[in-house]
Amino acid sequence: MNQELSIVILAAGKGSRMKSPKAKVLHTISGKPMIYHSVKAALELTDDVIVVVAHQKEAVTEAISSEFDNITFIEQDTENFPGTGGAVMGIEPRYEKVLVLNGDMPLITADALHGFVESKSNIVMSIFNLVDPSGYGRVVIGRHGVERIVEQKDATQEELAITYVNAGIYSFKRSVLEKYVPRLSSDNAQKEYYLTDVIALAKADGINIEPLEVDEEHFKGVNSKLDLANAEEIMQDRIRNRWMNEGIIMQLPHTIYIEAGVEFEGECIVENGARICGNSRIVSSHIKAHSVVEDSTMVNSDIGPMGHLRPLSHLTDTHVGNFVEVKKATLDGVKAGHLSYIGDAEVGRGTNIGAGVITCNYDGIRKHKTVIGKNVFVGSDTQIIAPCTIEDDVMVGAGTTLASDRVKSGVLVLSRPKLKVIENFFYKFFGKEN
Repeated sequence: MNQELSIVILAAGKGSRMKSPKAKVLHTISGKPMIYHSVKAALELTDDVIVVVAHQKEAVTEAISSEFDNITFIEQDTENFPGTGGAVMGIEPRYEKVLVLNGDMPLITADALHGFVESKSNIVMSIFNLVDPSGYGRVVIGRHGVERIVEQKDATQEELAITYVNAGIYSFKRSVLEKYVPRLSSDNAQKEYYLTDVIALAKADGINIEPLEVDEEHFKGVNSKLDLANAEEIMQDRIRNRWMNEGIIMQLPHTIYIEAGVEFEGECIVENGARICGNSRIVSSHIKAHSVVEDSTMVNSDIGPMGHLRPLSHLTDTHVGNFVEVKKATLDGVKAGHLSYIGDAEVGRGTNIGAGVITCNYDGIRKHKTVIGKNVFVGSDTQIIAPCTIEDDVMVGAGTTLASDRVKSGVLVLSRPKLKVIENFFYKFFGKEN
């Protein structure tokens, strides 16, 4: 962590090109708001992170505060001081070097920012070298660094041939910002205050601006739903590659979706089409094809194919088979092979849940809990109406609707109508001879 660096993250904009009522920086990348990724990278470099908010400021502040501590929030006066220059007017950085990031760059990493951190220049300006720079302002670079930024509509033919464009990230000495930000003007077509004008003012005073070429992958901005999807693909590649390098086996990894909060331990197997979300923790477990795990924990267990762990589920030494759904339930040493729903429940070691078993946890107003003890055999097509406690060593016959609050140990529970056979009914019904 660099104790001589402050980082300012601009997160005040609406993001109109996203065509969404949600603030741009709150759109998610791999399960987290895109600004989460910028803040996370910043906190790896400094303890002084300042986030500038305005549009949907309460929601943006809440999203960041729920994940991180000790973030400073500054509200931009967008009515009187709009634009990137207006965003830095109220900041009070703690350290001498100030790095200004954008909240819509979720692919930023601490490593990608080291060039800014290590530079001793008064101003560092990030640039891309694009094969096709059409639509971008060109950055003219001379012997002493950045000479000027020319908008495409104002560029000469010679300047249009330049392939360097502004990547939108800067570092400044704090003294530079203190001198030039008060001199910014909104005397332009958009009536906004631009941070790039600091570059022009400083250059006019003979201050050298160091160009720093950066790669597009890490500094890619997200301005549309298409950009969002492209950034998601890059982030997913990073997440999958990280965990495979840690020893996780993935079959057809490009088909697997893993969110940023997921943690693996031990040797795990994740088959094709799996989706692992939230803050799930997977320990020495096997997630089979097309299964979904949401905010849950698996320890020495397996699920699927096509199983579903909904939030707050916890499996230990448990097999959950195909088309089994588990929600807010703790299963310890349990087998639930197929076609069952286990919700708001605790199930003990050695218990077998048959096909078609349902814990009926919702009465239309409230959720209720089911507790199933150890070594219980629950037959197929059983409905357990919660609240219900089944003690250890119980057998529940197939087809039972269990509406008792408590079932004591050692019993067989069975509710099944007596079989009735009517001879020749088929032939009578359809008018066919025997």
